Amino acid sequence: MNEEWNEFDSICPYTDEEAVVALGKLADHPAVLEVSKAVFPKEEPDFLRKVLKNIKSIDEFQTLVMSKAIAWVLDHTAHNFSYDGISNFKKINGRFLALSNHRDIILDPAITQVVLYQNGMQTTEIAVGSNLLSNPYVEYLIRSNRMIKVIRGINARSLYLSSQLLSKYIRTCITSGKSSIWIAQREGRTKNGFDTTEQGLLKMLDMSGTKDFTSNFEELNIVPLSISYEYEPCDIMKAREQLISRTQKYVKGPKEDLISIMTGIQQQKGNIHLNIGEPLNHDEIMEASCCAKNDRYQAIRHAVDIRVIEGYKLWKTNYIGYDMANHSYKYSDRYSPADVEAFTEYVEHQLDRVEKSLNRSDLREILLRIYGNPVTAKEKLQEEKAKRN
Repeated sequence: MNEEWNEFDSICPYTDEEAVVALGKLADHPAVLEVSKAVFPKEEPDFLRKVLKNIKSIDEFQTLVMSKAIAWVLDHTAHNFSYDGISNFKKINGRFLALSNHRDIILDPAITQVVLYQNGMQTTEIAVGSNLLSNPYVEYLIRSNRMIKVIRGINARSLYLSSQLLSKYIRTCITSGKSSIWIAQREGRTKNGFDTTEQGLLKMLDMSGTKDFTSNFEELNIVPLSISYEYEPCDIMKAREQLISRTQKYVKGPKEDLISIMTGIQQQKGNIHLNIGEPLNHDEIMEASCCAKNDRYQAIRHAVDIRVIEGYKLWKTNYIGYDMANHSYKYSDRYSPADVEAFTEYVEHQLDRVEKSLNRSDLREILLRIYGNPVTAKEKLQEEKAKRN
């Protein structure tokens, strides 16, 4: 990498050379044999190990291994995967910032990469929290997939400096043409079913701007993404965390992030849809720039959120969850009694997976609202539009 990029050494993805070393170490993990048998069933059991030992670049790794691994996950844990809006990526002249809702730690960005790859487009770098790197093998895997390290768990002064560096790196990657970036619209996954952009994220992105507000946001080429799962990855774990958080500070277990990653990958997800929204346009950003300082970011946030909510595909599980949580039949024309029976059975099965000491009734309501809240979000958006008109 050129000397001008040296300041980003602490957060930038592996180089090809670093990835080759890391993947060579990853190849020796015992789980690689199991993955190899699953993803490459027609090959010898040590096929994947040999491939990893002979990888020469990140592009080669993503083509030979990751694209096939994610395809396997979709084939075996999803009923159907669909996407729309690919032309919105192609509208961008240069690199872009894919600003996505966040439902699953690994699959959200991984699925985006598969869509880009299938359409002959360069995959993005991916901004991921450093909390996921406590396991060295997870670090080898993720950083070999063009991961940008977002530093977590540091004091306010360090956080400010880290944010400045991250902001500059993202902007430099996009404006120099080096690479596009995927980043979640908020820190951590959406736990309650409401997808909202954190204002602090937008402030962070603006920190590195050297021009006026409009130019600073325009040159990032922001494209909002919305991914929706018929069965929410880690749904009962998210409900459990919300319930415990009502009465005390929630503290993650030592391997909780790793368990969430594996659960998200392995859990049956039903249908999955990725919507690629319209890029933020000049008029929207210009209109935001006319607002008072904090209101500027609120306006950008609102523009992103509208696209994410509009692009979110509602499934039968969402309508059933909404009606069950609200004791209504408002959307009963969207599902059948058999659908309700299947979903109710699923919910009760998920409730059985956590400790009995938790209030089952409260937990059930939280779980139902995880599914129902995307419907509520769309309703609120329609109400807003009706008021404006």
